[in-house]
This record gives sequence, structure tokens and C-alpha cells, in this order.
Amino acid sequence: MQIALIGCGAIRHSVLTLLQQHPSVQTQWVVVPRITTELQHTVEELAPGAQLVHTLPQDAHPDLLVECAGHSAIAQHVLPALQRGIACVVASIGALSAPGMAQALEAAAAAGSTQVQLVSGAIGGMDALSAAKLGGLEQVVYTGRKPPLAWTGTPAESLCDLANLHEAVCIFEGSAREAAQRYPKNANVAATVALAGLGLDHTMVRLFADPAVHTNVHHIQAQGAFGSLELTLSGQPLAANPKTSALTVYSVVRAIVQRTGTWVM
Repeated sequence: MQIALIGCGAIRHSVLTLLQQHPSVQTQWVVVPRITTELQHTVEELAPGAQLVHTLPQDAHPDLLVECAGHSAIAQHVLPALQRGIACVVASIGALSAPGMAQALEAAAAAGSTQVQLVSGAIGGMDALSAAKLGGLEQVVYTGRKPPLAWTGTPAESLCDLANLHEAVCIFEGSAREAAQRYPKNANVAATVALAGLGLDHTMVRLFADPAVHTNVHHIQAQGAFGSLELTLSGQPLAANPKTSALTVYSVVRAIVQRTGTWVM
């Protein structure tokens, strides 16, 4: 199976590393905004023969395009690929918080007679939440806790001294849509939970900078006609990017390898 991979950061590097264990998957194109000598060496090592490009060539038709680059990649790369009939996997679920983006993805996939798959990323239990929605969900609350420095470069810096926190500080409370828009590199899980359940505007989100935790802790509480659900997942952050849980990488690779037909779960 030939794939194109969009991304120039830590997730892309980790995905390519893991895909070395799956010879049935060949990375033919790596789409990045800027091509550097260091990046060329990395891609040559992890995906020999792959082409580094700024955009997917018009004559390229991979079996799958995989996005792990950030919100802007959806409009720039994923939508055109879907319209060309290329199946896509999307990791930056928070991008769907932009008005009309979810509908645009659906329309592009329909136009190209193909599919777009949203991976669960750093969280689990989305199958149960989606099933519960059919019976009537009443409330879904997502709480995310990360070490203070994982919020570096976000609006949290203006709310507290991240480097010198001695107790947990709530840096955000509001809807999943607002969370994904204000913290696009940290709140993909909030958007994923919302899309599986009550939607972006009716899912309550609380985000904490917490010096007592050393992992990325995700907590979901839901209740409705089905009963109640409570899930806590403590995910190790990527060493190269503490904003991202390592489970996100595994989720992306699982989605890719499943397409080869070698995995059935």
C-alpha cells in the first residue's frame, strides 16, 4: 500500500519510525511546508525512496493520504485529495471546530467517492460514546491535565507562570469548540470526544496545567439514557513534543496498517 504523509514534526517522525516494522506499507510522498537538508536526511533514513514535496503532485494517487501536520493542512491538502478520490486519515480533529469544516470534509469525500477517517488519537472509548449518543446523551464533560510546560506557547502563558506552578490551575473552561480553537495543538482530544458525543458546542471542557502530573491525563464523564460512563487515560507524552501523547502516533499507525487488511480490530 502506498501512502502520502503530511507533516514535518514529531508525529510524522514517530509514524515513519513505526511504519518501518510494516513492509506492506510504503511511504511514497512526504508533504512538508519547507524542505531542509536535515529533513531530507531523516526521510531518506526512515522512508527510503520517498519524495519530499510541498504539495501532493497532480499525477500522484496514493492509496491513502495521512494528515498529522496541524489544522491548516486540512484545507490545504486533505480537502483537495478527497475531491481527487484519495482516501484520507485525519489526526488533527480540532480543525473540525472551524465553522463548516466538518461539512466541507463530508462534501469533498462525497465528491471524490471516497472516505475520510478521523482517528481517536490520544483517547479511547469513542465507540461507547458514539453508541450512547444513539440512545440519548444528556451530558459529556472532558477534563484534560498536562504538565505545566506542555502548555508553553499557548494562551495559558498569559494566565499563570507555567514554570513555577505549585498547584493545578484551570487554564480553560468552556465548550469543545472554543477549546479546540484556543488550544489547537493541545485540545484535539476535546474535539474528538465532542464529535463522538454531544457535538462541539454542547460538550463541556476543562483544561488544567497541573504540576502534580507527569503524563497527559484525559478524563471523560458522560451520562444519559444508556447509564453513565467514566474513563481516565494517562498517556505518556511524545519525548520530542510534550503537547502530544504517544498514543496519538499509535492510533495513526493502526489506522494505516488496518488498511492493508492484516489487522481486523
